[in-house]
Amino acid sequence: MRVLVIEDDATLGHALQEFLGGQGYAVDWLQSGDRVEGALAGQIYDLLLLDLNLPGLPGLEVLRRVRDGGSQVPVLILTARDGLDDRVAGLDAGADDYVTKPFELPELAARVRALARRHTGQAQTILECGPLSFDTVGRQIRVDGKRLALSVRELSVLEMLMARPGRVVTKQQIVNSLSAWDADFSENAVEVYVYRLRKRLDGTGTSIQTVRGFGYLLDIDRAP
Repeated sequence: MRVLVIEDDATLGHALQEFLGGQGYAVDWLQSGDRVEGALAGQIYDLLLLDLNLPGLPGLEVLRRVRDGGSQVPVLILTARDGLDDRVAGLDAGADDYVTKPFELPELAARVRALARRHTGQAQTILECGPLSFDTVGRQIRVDGKRLALSVRELSVLEMLMARPGRVVTKQQIVNSLSAWDADFSENAVEVYVYRLRKRLDGTGTSIQTVRGFGYLLDIDRAP
């Protein structure tokens, strides 16, 4: 999942980028509203976190232009404006959710996950594939009920594969999902994470198959 944070406060912007990156998201960060349209023209995002008090172009005007341009990307407003009129104006302008500052990061993460599920049409919070189950809220993977320890990147790659069981996920799709502007993530890195996941999944009854020239798919091993 790729997130665009539009926040002019450097401390908060950096904290959000680091926190959401640690949750497994690819996070890009802008500090002014007048750069948003260009960013959306060059990249597909799954979620926007939008501050209202922005230099260059106010947050509400950014939101109106995003919606007038036909984009249905979910938008979560982050702002210190906590008045009823402000919340109504934000939601009427096309926001999907509204969080006032200061906020707790775990609550923000839960709201981000909820918007992501709504946007992709995935109401369930548990992905299952054979003996594997992935809790998308708690960000934990289990094999026959036992927790499997994975790094954030490994978890994110496996989540993409579990969301498309039996279907090919290309290397480029994985790169696009996990890369941010300031992150050096390549197809070679994907191969490294897939190699590690194969070792973790060895003996679990599931395996990652290579479809040469295309990408990877998660397969449930069948007994003869």
